[in-house]
Amino acid sequence: MWTSARAPGDRITAVDALRGFALLGILVVNIAFLGSGYRMAGLPEPGFDSTLDWGVRWFVTMFMENKFYLLFSFLFGYSLTLQLDSAARRGTAFSPMFLRRLAGLFLLGLAHAVLLFPGDILATYAMVGLVLLALRKIQPRTAVVLAVTLTSLLAAAFALAAVAATLGFHVPGAGSGGVAEALRADMLLRGGPGKIISEHLHELSMIVVLRVLFQGPAVLSACLLGLALGKRGALREPNQAMLPTLQWLGFTVGVAGQAFHAYSAWSGSGAVLRLLGQSVDLVTAPLLAAAYAATLLRLLPHLPRVARLLAAPGRMALTNYLGQSLICSLIFTGYGLALVDRVSPPAEVLIAMAVFALQAVVSHWWLRGRRYGPVEWLLRALTYWRIPTTRVQPS
Repeated sequence: MWTSARAPGDRITAVDALRGFALLGILVVNIAFLGSGYRMAGLPEPGFDSTLDWGVRWFVTMFMENKFYLLFSFLFGYSLTLQLDSAARRGTAFSPMFLRRLAGLFLLGLAHAVLLFPGDILATYAMVGLVLLALRKIQPRTAVVLAVTLTSLLAAAFALAAVAATLGFHVPGAGSGGVAEALRADMLLRGGPGKIISEHLHELSMIVVLRVLFQGPAVLSACLLGLALGKRGALREPNQAMLPTLQWLGFTVGVAGQAFHAYSAWSGSGAVLRLLGQSVDLVTAPLLAAAYAATLLRLLPHLPRVARLLAAPGRMALTNYLGQSLICSLIFTGYGLALVDRVSPPAEVLIAMAVFALQAVVSHWWLRGRRYGPVEWLLRALTYWRIPTTRVQPS
């Protein structure tokens, strides 16, 4: 039975494979924002207006955007239970160790946001991790109820914001940044390191409210679900009866909701519809993300090569996540080729697939004789406050 399969170090293959799958989806989504000042301003790139360009935008928004970071967040919460178990086996005090880990994540995220990509998620995980640390003893049922309640309240808040916008009230963040903002971003991103960092700092100041009010609670909800299922060991022994139900909900209700979300994002119908779309997205994106995870969990036992293909980059997810931003920055900004807003949406997706394929090959090569990726090694050193053993001991 596939649930008994383990990666080196008693890792759960399913967790690593899901993490690798999420990493691919995150890159396909993020590359559009890394490669375009217009997308960061909430607008389509004006130079690419073909049917294929629009088809890719709609597809990515409907089937990928806001799904894979939720899957990654779920795994972040799930992994907390694995770390708790590991600390208990070692007889190590968990809180100081985990706080050092969160501090390391926050510093990495801050450097990532300033130097490479303002859409960084690591700093958000670090802040959410503080809440998870406080709630680590929560009962699984309570964690699920809290996650559902938090998501429902946030969705209701966006629906109320849409009503307020209908009544003529100004709703901060309801509109896009505008063409002037996009042009200014493109000019700076094509410049030298100082201009690029200046633009990243500007973008961070613009999206901090989005991080606190939208992404932070959504990440926390997904982490709580991961924490709940981790306490039940759900990925060690998946509930085969539940997986088809998750698929049915995700591929019906989830897809329908995401179709509306994509329409609200790209139809040009204004702030009210965008706010309603965000409200629907909050409820239905987790359903579609769960359907993806359930599908993968059902397929991977029959596709061991695919499992291994995804698990290796998943084991080095932190290194690969930062590496993706570095590679894309070298392609799109003045750090390298400065091709910002000069690559079409379909070409961006092809680049993303090529980058992930390269990372999968490099990850397999790296992990042949090593336990951790380079950034994972650094974070582990900060977490345990000692130099980790890097080489795999021969059996």
